[in-house]
Amino acid sequence: MCSTSIATAAKADRMQYLVPDSERRGLIGALPAASRPFASLMRLDRPIGTWLLFWPCAWSVALAGVQGRWALFAWFLLGAFVMRSAGCAYNDIVDRDLDRKVERTRLRPLANGRVSLKAAWALVISLCLIGLIVLLQLRTTAQLVALGSLALVAAYPFMKRITWWPQAWLGLVFSWGALVGWPAVTGSMALAPLLLWAGTIFWVIGYDTLYAIQDIEDDALVGVKSSARALGQRAAGGVAIFYLLALILWSAALWQLKPTWLAPLALLPAALHLAHQVMKADPDDGAGALMLFRSNRFTGLLIFAACLVVGLAAS
Repeated sequence: MCSTSIATAAKADRMQYLVPDSERRGLIGALPAASRPFASLMRLDRPIGTWLLFWPCAWSVALAGVQGRWALFAWFLLGAFVMRSAGCAYNDIVDRDLDRKVERTRLRPLANGRVSLKAAWALVISLCLIGLIVLLQLRTTAQLVALGSLALVAAYPFMKRITWWPQAWLGLVFSWGALVGWPAVTGSMALAPLLLWAGTIFWVIGYDTLYAIQDIEDDALVGVKSSARALGQRAAGGVAIFYLLALILWSAALWQLKPTWLAPLALLPAALHLAHQVMKADPDDGAGALMLFRSNRFTGLLIFAACLVVGLAAS
C-alpha cells in the first residue's frame, strides 16, 4: 500500500471518532451513515430553530383571522423547516474556520471536513428550491415581503464579527414571518403586523441573548461579539427589558384588532412564562440558559393562542 493510501486510510480511521454524539443516537443516528453529516448541517436533531422561525408566521396568520386559509399553517411550517435548515448550512459555510476554534462547534461537518464545501452549497440550493415552492403558494404581496428578508439572511453570519449586537440582526431575520403571514391572508399590509414584527424583534434579541450565554468564554477566545458578552452580569436584566418591550408592542398589535383591555390580557400566560425565564436566567449558567432558550417554543404557542383568539374574534 502506498504512503498516500495509508495516510488516507489513517485519516478515515481518525474521522470516525470525530463525530458528535448527536450523530450516534436519536433521529440522526437512525439515518444512513452517509446522510448524517448533512442532517447535522440542517440541525435535524434540534427542531427548536424551526419552531422559532415558524411561530411569528403563525401569529401573523392567526391575527389576520385566518379567513379560511388554514393550509397556510402547514406551508409556513414547511417553509420554516427548509429555510432554517438552509440558513444553518449557510451559516456553517461562512463560519467553518471559526467553528474549528470553538469547543462546541469544532465537530460540525464542515469544520472537521466530513462534508465538502461544494456539497454544502448543493444542500443550501436544494433547500432553497423547496422554499421557492412554498413561496409560490402565497399572495403576491406576501411573496414580495418574504423576498425582502434575503439580504438580511445573507448578512447575518457576518454580524458577530462587526457588532456587539448580532442578536439584533437575528431579530430582524427570525421575526420576518410576522410581516409575511398577514398579507398571505389579506393580500395587504397593516399596522397590526408591523407592531407584531417589532415586538418579535425584541423577543428574539432576548431569547438569543440567553442562547449566547453558553458561548461567552469561547466567543471571547476567538473574538466573536454577542449581546451576552456586551451585557455580562447584567444579561438577565437586559433580557427582561427586551421581553417587556416585546409584550408592549404585541399588546399594541392586539389592540389594533380589538381595542379593549381583554385583548392584551390574552398575552398574560406568555408574559408569566417570559417572567419565569428572566427570574431563572443566570449569566454564569450556560446549561440553564440553554434550557430557558429552548422553552421559547412554548412561549410561541402561548402567543399563538392569544393571536388566534383575538384574530378570530375581530374577523
